[in-house]
Amino acid sequence: MNTKAITTKERLAIPRQVMPAQDPEARIHNFNEVHLGYSPEVAQQEAMRCIQCKDPVCVKGCPVNIKIDQFIKLIAEGNFLGAVRKIKEDNVLPAICGRVCPQEDQCEKACILTKKYTPVAIGNLERFAADYERETGNIELPTVQPSTGKKVAVIGSGPASLSCANDLVQLGHAVTVFEALHELGGVLMYGIPEFRLPKEIVRAELEGLKKLGVKFVTNTVVGRSVTVDELFGEESFDAVFIGVGAGLPWFMGIPGENLLGVYSANEFLTRVNLMKSYDFPEHDTPVFNCKGKNVAVFGGGNTAMDAVRTAKRLGAEHAYIVYRRSEAEMPAREEEIHHAQKEGIEFMLLMNPVEFIGNDEQWLTGVKVLRMELGEPDDSGRRKPVPVPGSEFILPIDMAVISIGNGSNPLIKQTTPDIEVSRRDTIVVDVNTMATSKENVYAGGDIVTGGATVILAMGAGRTAAKAIHEKLTGTDKPFSEW
Repeated sequence: MNTKAITTKERLAIPRQVMPAQDPEARIHNFNEVHLGYSPEVAQQEAMRCIQCKDPVCVKGCPVNIKIDQFIKLIAEGNFLGAVRKIKEDNVLPAICGRVCPQEDQCEKACILTKKYTPVAIGNLERFAADYERETGNIELPTVQPSTGKKVAVIGSGPASLSCANDLVQLGHAVTVFEALHELGGVLMYGIPEFRLPKEIVRAELEGLKKLGVKFVTNTVVGRSVTVDELFGEESFDAVFIGVGAGLPWFMGIPGENLLGVYSANEFLTRVNLMKSYDFPEHDTPVFNCKGKNVAVFGGGNTAMDAVRTAKRLGAEHAYIVYRRSEAEMPAREEEIHHAQKEGIEFMLLMNPVEFIGNDEQWLTGVKVLRMELGEPDDSGRRKPVPVPGSEFILPIDMAVISIGNGSNPLIKQTTPDIEVSRRDTIVVDVNTMATSKENVYAGGDIVTGGATVILAMGAGRTAAKAIHEKLTGTDKPFSEW
């Protein structure tokens, strides 16, 4: 395609290209990916919408500063492999980020076209380029620098850890990633459903890191199997990065939460995503039989949408989102809310659970719900829900999933008391280096910020990798010169 022959006016006349998706009536009966991806022709058409600003503010909207204008220009020119290699200069997981990052609040929100038009579909184009590379088998590994003789331990295998490990191994350090579970990928593997992020894509991205030389050790719980101090002592590591996430589920503290049939979103999604309980007994971790049942998910974030859409696919007759505010206050992505609505999820808004009801055998049978109305904004800026007196009613349900957030993994704090933590039990770091209060220990991702996004975690991992490299080698050259 001749990109020079098209004027800015002609670019602005091109409508945003819609990515095709499975029909809602079909997809609620399978775990296949909802979105089907761009064709090369459609991707080029969408890339032509980019007007190639002199000051590409979209780059500043990306937590890892992907050269967005440059990779989109390469797609428009039909150089798809060049595009993905340009992305990978800054982002080691483009196929993942293209699917799960909230571009509408980051790079696309900053796109200059939003002033009068719809923004360029940056996330869709990132996904296209990464998928093209994987599907054509033209994967090119970056150059690894000569060995520095230094060893770095990375705890956890989620996005922060993988980003950190990728940069460090390319810089010549010996990197070992320790993962508590039997499969790698952290929240990418256990927390996000197959229909939003196919696990084969996560495994493919991990395979690239293995080929670069990153060593992975599974079934190792740092804080139990080995401590941080032991990594420095017996294992002779020179630095440690902690990226263990925020996997401790919060509950609501209402009567009946210990009834059978009440799950945390973490347990429910881990059983389905990681343990493949939807295929029981072929895979031997069972989950509640949702078929023909009433399932309620309590919360309004992306994890709540993942859980309720999963329940629907497991055969729930009624799958409810119960949320104490209105749709406008929901923290979930608009796209996820839209998909849930299309799939028949029933939204019970301005409703607050106050008690779970059970039978004599301690199985959940219902939830007492109180209607709410919105009052003045609270500290989060959202209007505070206020109870409507005398509005209680019982909603019959067979299963409940609590999805109101997560706390930090407590094991590191318990076994390494010299690492400073906040009153929320997140690890305190210097945001410029991600260094903790303990010498040569760094941290990033949800263990520092609380629950956040994949790309923010990756940005923290890259910041930490830069600081670790500078500390271990005494160099402060910019990444581009390494």
